[in-house]
Amino acid sequence: MAPAVPLAVLAVLAVLALVAPGLGVAPGCDYPAHRWCSSRDAAVACQVESRCPSLPRPAAAPVQLSLYYESLCPACREFLVMKLFSTWLLLPDEMLNITLVPYGNAQERNVSGKLDFQCQHGPEECLGNMIEACLMHEAKNFSTYFPVIFCLESGSSVTKNLEAVCPPSLPLCLQIYAPELDSGRITSCVQGDTGVALMHHNAQLTEALDPPHQYVPWITVNGKHTNELQEQAEASLLGLVCHLYQGEKPEACGGSKAPKIPSGCRR
Repeated sequence: MAPAVPLAVLAVLAVLALVAPGLGVAPGCDYPAHRWCSSRDAAVACQVESRCPSLPRPAAAPVQLSLYYESLCPACREFLVMKLFSTWLLLPDEMLNITLVPYGNAQERNVSGKLDFQCQHGPEECLGNMIEACLMHEAKNFSTYFPVIFCLESGSSVTKNLEAVCPPSLPLCLQIYAPELDSGRITSCVQGDTGVALMHHNAQLTEALDPPHQYVPWITVNGKHTNELQEQAEASLLGLVCHLYQGEKPEACGGSKAPKIPSGCRR
């Protein structure tokens, strides 16, 4: 069904069509005046979009945000828990698309034909990174795994929050946020080749950053990283996303300011 067009708009368009057919209307417009606002294609062809207030807005692309982080880095945890998760909760899914890459300042080595990882905050951080990578791999759906990662990162110990990672009991964070996930599959991933392959992939993604990352959390927005974007994301992520999004803004975008988080974990 074509959108309803206000009578006043129709009247103006009809007059234009009769008295000045060439005024403000594209030469290639083959639609009668009463059809100009019947669809976006017609309005575009006749160059009358501004006179058709009832036309639905085209869908806007979501803001793309990638977070390169370490599971035990204090600044990473604070940004993910206090800024990223809360912003994600406040905004509709179509407005923000988040990619999480747990690796950060880790180092990948080939030891006797096998990949080995050394992490800035020790072996426990490597385990935390791999647990979260395997969780993402098994859950696949962002809305399923992000609350679990939030739970892991917001506790006193990332790995202990998932320490019961062997059946029959589900880990606490899985039990609360994603009881449908099989903790045994996550364990198998962490202890097997899949976990190593996932960490190798995260290492490649991190090393391919341009400019190269100098610290974590390292944030890219729509594929770009600048000091200004990093500072804006840390100071008010909600405000930054609301500013960049080109579609209709939700009520949550009415105003947002937040204190800057502590300095990141440098390499």
